[in-house]
Amino acid sequence: MVSTFGRPGGTDIDRRRFLRRTTGLSAAALAGSLDLVSLAAHASVVSDYRALVCVFLFGGVDGNNVLVPLDAGGYGQYAAVRGASSGVGLTQAELLPITPANVGVPFGLHPSLPELQALFSAGRLALLANVGMLTQPTTKADYAAGNRPDNLYSHSDQQAQWQSAIAEGVSRSGWGGRLADAMAPRAGQTFPIVTSAAGVTLFVTGTGSGPLAIPTSGSFGLAGFGSGAASKARRAALATLLGLDRDNALVAAAADITRQADALSATVNPILASTSPTLAGAFGGLTSSIAKELLAVAKLIEAQAATGAKRQVFFVSLGGFDTHNNELATHRTLFGQLSPALKAFHDATAALGMADKVTTFTLSDFGRTFQPAAGGGSDHAWGSHHLVMGGAVNGGKLYGRYPQLVPGGPDDAEKEGRWIPTTSVEQYGATLARWFGASAEDLLTVFPNLARFSPGDLGFLG
Repeated sequence: MVSTFGRPGGTDIDRRRFLRRTTGLSAAALAGSLDLVSLAAHASVVSDYRALVCVFLFGGVDGNNVLVPLDAGGYGQYAAVRGASSGVGLTQAELLPITPANVGVPFGLHPSLPELQALFSAGRLALLANVGMLTQPTTKADYAAGNRPDNLYSHSDQQAQWQSAIAEGVSRSGWGGRLADAMAPRAGQTFPIVTSAAGVTLFVTGTGSGPLAIPTSGSFGLAGFGSGAASKARRAALATLLGLDRDNALVAAAADITRQADALSATVNPILASTSPTLAGAFGGLTSSIAKELLAVAKLIEAQAATGAKRQVFFVSLGGFDTHNNELATHRTLFGQLSPALKAFHDATAALGMADKVTTFTLSDFGRTFQPAAGGGSDHAWGSHHLVMGGAVNGGKLYGRYPQLVPGGPDDAEKEGRWIPTTSVEQYGATLARWFGASAEDLLTVFPNLARFSPGDLGFLG
């Protein structure tokens, strides 16, 4: 591509095409950071460090097999629908027992989550029951009257709604990005607040905060820019190109983003290029995609003193949870990757002395039907159960209300076990955001619909 612009007779179209492509680099999307720095001068700057790590499980996790009642009555309801012939049932014997301290009733975790069982028992993991997107506190009658989120059972719509916390209409920003917008004046940092190891997503997109997207392998920055004479010539050519057409606002913005990204690579690339003995020991050779993404996040957290970051929001993901068939085998594989990766990440933050400064939580498209589908799977549903992990978590407890496992019962929106959420995404996110340092005023900006739900703090963070 560089040789194209070195040709005699290169055109304005060539330059604009180059700028469009460079703004698509993983180092890009940093727009707004200069404005945020100027705002920081007019607000009190936080002195501590805190990080939120969003783990998005794409496809819609079947929470009915993540957390199962183990008492006689509860497991009886489960087995009546998900028995041996269902193709999706877990036996009582294989479930990993836990007893939430605030409930006193035993539950079982999926058998592929032993590391999470240990974290729960150690008080470093909490479970949140029956969370979902809502327009308002919703009953079965409300649902029948049409009071529900837009396109409720659509993957793309629900992924966008969970990431934006906007249940009606289209949002161009995510709640992670809006939280970064709100915190930027108090963070007082030049390093980006929002970072994704899974590409630029809606969750990390703010109105002023631009996300930093990092790779999990290879180098970070523009290719072909080393230290030799040819590289220096390319960099000089790039500097010239970035100074052209600045009368066009879009071209000027793209050029500024590329310039910032190139400068940022000098800080980020060395951080990602090597693994410290502390992190290598914690991750112990894990090779799954989710482990690699969490390792990259851990590297940036470890380098917090070097980057000067005081507040960071991270996004990682694991896909494949759209289990219309073969659910048991799929869960064994995916949970077998997720559980050790989360434990390794927690161990890494603990070894760094930062476990109480980092809170990790899961999101997903939606839950899945309690009633099995043909082929050993389940269909798209609504409320589901989620995980919150970290040293500041009031762990070993179950928050929210677990649904009655009765198809067509009081918690079922229809007849297949689509649980009507009893906790909203706004309540979930606001609890995390308040711990992160957001003010009451900030929360209403980040979560415009929060005032409809009570309580606004679920209590799972100290």
